[in-house]
Amino acid sequence: MEFIQQNWHWAALAAVSGTMLIITSVRGARGVSPAQATALINRNDAIVIDVRETAEFAAGHLLNARHIPAGELSNRLGELEKFKDKPVILNCQSGGRSASACALLRKAGFTQVHNLNGGIIAWEQAGMPITKKRK
Repeated sequence: MEFIQQNWHWAALAAVSGTMLIITSVRGARGVSPAQATALINRNDAIVIDVRETAEFAAGHLLNARHIPAGELSNRLGELEKFKDKPVILNCQSGGRSASACALLRKAGFTQVHNLNGGIIAWEQAGMPITKKRK
């Protein structure tokens, strides 16, 4: 108990990380690493949907990513109808918002939905390219 009191910030971080892992698992998001996402994009013509807010997207995003903020996704599903049977990769900053977006797309009938594990943070840490150009 003394350890937790002296290291409460680490205990809190562990609790939050565990909670996000459980939430992602329960929502059924198929997580993909940056390397797996790249393979899906290159081999299966997967589309990438960035669900971050406008300022986050403008700061840098995956090449050819479509920008639909998480709060607007349910109202903009019509834009994605033609991709219902194609691989779709969703990303956000760290993977939490995109996990929720994956659940929404699955519920709407999308069959190949993937969450970018670790979001754009993991993408950049893997040395993958980002751009500031809008599609």
